[in-house]
Amino acid sequence: MVHTPVHASWTNQIEIFFSIVQRKVVTPNDFTSLDQVEDRLTAFERRYNATARPFGWKFTPADLEDLLARIERHEQKESNLQQHDDCDHQPAVLAPAT
Repeated sequence: MVHTPVHASWTNQIEIFFSIVQRKVVTPNDFTSLDQVEDRLTAFERRYNATARPFGWKFTPADLEDLLARIERHEQKESNLQQHDDCDHQPAVLAPAT
């Protein structure tokens, strides 16, 4: 089993691709036939494939360790807050010093 980071999952990449197609090809929706849609998508595909470059990921193993540590601290903080909320007693009130 391979666990990929959420930011690099294939579903996110697909969503990004379709977002690009939506913005650069399908909008505005001024097509009068499916042939026009096909022609515009084919032209976009040719242009995109000719100019596309691999993306240089900058997320390092150290970044992953930092992210996991922050998530763990956040989860512990929430767990502590939930435990505190489950208490039936009220916090002690200190009398003012005279």
